[in-house]
Amino acid sequence: MKLVREFVRHSRLGRVGLGLSVLLILVALAAPWLAPYNPAAQNLPQRLEPPSRAHWFGTDQLGRDVLSRVLYGARVSVTVGVSVVFGAGVVGLLIGATAGFLGGWVDLLVNVILINAFLAFPGILLAIAFAAFLGPGLDNVVVALVITGWAGYARLARAQALKVRELDYVAAARTLGASDIWIFFRHILPNILQPVLVQAMIGMASAILAESTLSFLGLGVLAPTASWGAMLNDARSHLFDAPYLVVFPALGLMWAVMAFNLLGDGLRDWLDPRTRSQLIAMYLAR
Repeated sequence: MKLVREFVRHSRLGRVGLGLSVLLILVALAAPWLAPYNPAAQNLPQRLEPPSRAHWFGTDQLGRDVLSRVLYGARVSVTVGVSVVFGAGVVGLLIGATAGFLGGWVDLLVNVILINAFLAFPGILLAIAFAAFLGPGLDNVVVALVITGWAGYARLARAQALKVRELDYVAAARTLGASDIWIFFRHILPNILQPVLVQAMIGMASAILAESTLSFLGLGVLAPTASWGAMLNDARSHLFDAPYLVVFPALGLMWAVMAFNLLGDGLRDWLDPRTRSQLIAMYLAR
């Protein structure tokens, strides 16, 4: 907790990003209590009503409350972001760290064939391909984004493992007779987590944006589940007569992406000893 307090106190970017991220997660968790209406309930006589006291964000083409759907869309985005980052991060960390630690033909196989093959294609196109193959649905979206997202974490983990395995404490552990498995889990993995953590925070924003893209294309969550991307897709035909249908889900998406990007930038600066000392010096000079 002390490290968190120091991070919040001295990092302005981290403070803003952490606040926005925590608020987004709280809104997502509390959506069933915050939403004034059932997000899937249709009321055709009240379709396309502008924002009013009864419907703060207005209603969509089926008379559904936009505020309720935006709140429930936050649940989908946070769920996908956390699931994808955890799944892709764990898979990429283990594969990349193993390749960097073992080296030789294992590193050649993983780096040249697996990682480069996945990184050679645009990630969103691979995600669209896998999502189309697996079919729409929340679980399939998570699987598709994990499959296409692990390579970035693997490359970062491999580079860090190549550096850490040459350090003195790893050589000392080998001299004392420690096994490769012990060295890997005791010395390699714990010392390469910091940059992977920063990548994970930025990856949250990318995962949320990718889910919205897939939902916009009809490859994401199934109707009537609320999703920001699906809401933007539904609003295309009412861009001029009901622009609020675009504005509110777009603001929610912008909030989520900005929050995790700022948090990732703040963590990156804080975990760099040189930048951290500069931030502390600037804080003390006020």
